[in-house]
Amino acid sequence: MKLDPLIYEPILRRALDEDLGEAGDLTTSAIIPADVTSSARLVSRQPGTIAGLEVAGRVFSLVDPRIEFRPELADGDTVEAGSVLATVAGPAAGILTAERTALNFLGHLSGIATATAAIVASVRPHRARVADTRKTTPGLRALEKYAVRAGGGVNHRFGLDDAVLVKDNHVAVAGSVAEAVARVRRSVGHLVKVEVEVDTLDQLHEALSEGVDAVLLDNMSLDDLRAAVALVDGRALTEASGGITPETAPLIAATGVDVLSAGYLTHSASSLDVGLDF
Repeated sequence: MKLDPLIYEPILRRALDEDLGEAGDLTTSAIIPADVTSSARLVSRQPGTIAGLEVAGRVFSLVDPRIEFRPELADGDTVEAGSVLATVAGPAAGILTAERTALNFLGHLSGIATATAAIVASVRPHRARVADTRKTTPGLRALEKYAVRAGGGVNHRFGLDDAVLVKDNHVAVAGSVAEAVARVRRSVGHLVKVEVEVDTLDQLHEALSEGVDAVLLDNMSLDDLRAAVALVDGRALTEASGGITPETAPLIAATGVDVLSAGYLTHSASSLDVGLDF
């Protein structure tokens, strides 16, 4: 589940550049002598599921390599309010300068992991897996999708280049599901999976006749979802999307679909409240 620093370090550097600007941390530079050392604890103010500890630690080391970051827990762990997530020790100025950026990433990613874990738990009696979407914060997709994994979810495609998803607007321009899929088959390699979004059972019939790998059942009623699962009968992976929240997820999962894809996980999850206490 680890995330390669080569992927996320440029994101952290941009965030620090944004915060430090041209003049650096004016407040800390004026108040804290460079030779003062201290220690602090990262503490969760709320219960939740943690994601981003390694990312937060890297923020501190980028500001000052002398800062020691020691995780007390691991990403994916469930915590109560007041839990100590990690300790930091070293130059006090560097700790204070890195504090907000580190907490922003840790709180944001832990909020996504917490929301994911809640939906995963709600559908546990059923076979459905919980997936994210491409509705991510620009520039943060790799980190946010990592947080979904930390919460027990799975990742949908990372971008437009790693799978084919024929959506309603593609069909509208191509003229039909069959024509859209035919154009895809002529264009992509044999290892590329093809999924088609359908809104009705008639469209589902058409997609299945083209031998697609997966069908995205978009905003269907529970009755239609049950009928769609029966119609597919294992010939393709079934994915339900649209309006999936912690409240609706169990009912949708009970229809027998294979995957629930929820944009909610990355575009509506609240950050977990995490603080730094000296």
